[in-house]
Amino acid sequence: MSYYFAIIGTKDNPLFEHEFGTSRQGGDGVARFREDARHMNQFIVHSSLDIVEEVQWGGGQMYLKHVDSFRNSHVFSFITGGNVKFMLLVAPDTHNASRASSASTARSSTYGQVSTYNPTAPSTEEPIRNFFIEVYDAWLKTIMSPFYQVNMPVKSPVFRGRVAGAAKKYL
Repeated sequence: MSYYFAIIGTKDNPLFEHEFGTSRQGGDGVARFREDARHMNQFIVHSSLDIVEEVQWGGGQMYLKHVDSFRNSHVFSFITGGNVKFMLLVAPDTHNASRASSASTARSSTYGQVSTYNPTAPSTEEPIRNFFIEVYDAWLKTIMSPFYQVNMPVKSPVFRGRVAGAAKKYL
């Protein structure tokens, strides 16, 4: 699986972006977005902001879970107390699943790619929730710096390392 993580500021401006792949199940941690679809990550995440803004006032929770889907990509969201949004785009590797499936059946030849990824399964949501909580902890430590200004992009290599560490640990 490939992941695109973005932190969106209160003015809908990107404050931080990071791409990574899964480290579980023998993954090497490298994002494997298709080149023709890589430029769509920002668009998909930003288009999900409207849904996030509708949902955020309904339940009063910080972790909003699965908020949007586009083709085979799924968007998860977490909102901080300062209305900064953590957005995680998850793109399952369907090209590997379609190669592994047999092309002899009518269903696989008709529908092509097969994906067994369920974005609402507890086994999917719990690691993503834990990832968001650990990144939130690192985020709080970063914005408490007297040198940080609101809605300023985060360029700290320490913060990037903590995000990458949380991704490797949970995703």
